Amino acid sequence: MEIIMSILAGVLFTTGVYNLLQKQLLRIIIGTALISHGAHLFILTMGELKRGAPPILDYSIEDYTDPLPQALILTSIVISFGVTSLLLVLAYRASKENGTDNMEKLRGSEND
Repeated sequence: MEIIMSILAGVLFTTGVYNLLQKQLLRIIIGTALISHGAHLFILTMGELKRGAPPILDYSIEDYTDPLPQALILTSIVISFGVTSLLLVLAYRASKENGTDNMEKLRGSEND
């Protein structure tokens, strides 16, 4: 199962980097979201996908799951949601102000 999750995280990283290299602002934002989702899967996979009881102390249970990767992923999801919403607002404002979302046109000319 870890192999499948690692391959999926790699595919998400690859498509995220591909979208980051595009010229449209919306594709760049989608790329950052895909990279963050790939990082979430990577953290979950490195925390080992094992089954066990919740981490509540009980003397009859011997195998517990590790709550640390889940807590890190939850924190990362909240941070990536905030970054994505900030980027969306900035892209909306830039496209309304300049009339385009093309990065080549937003750069301006060197004569300015």
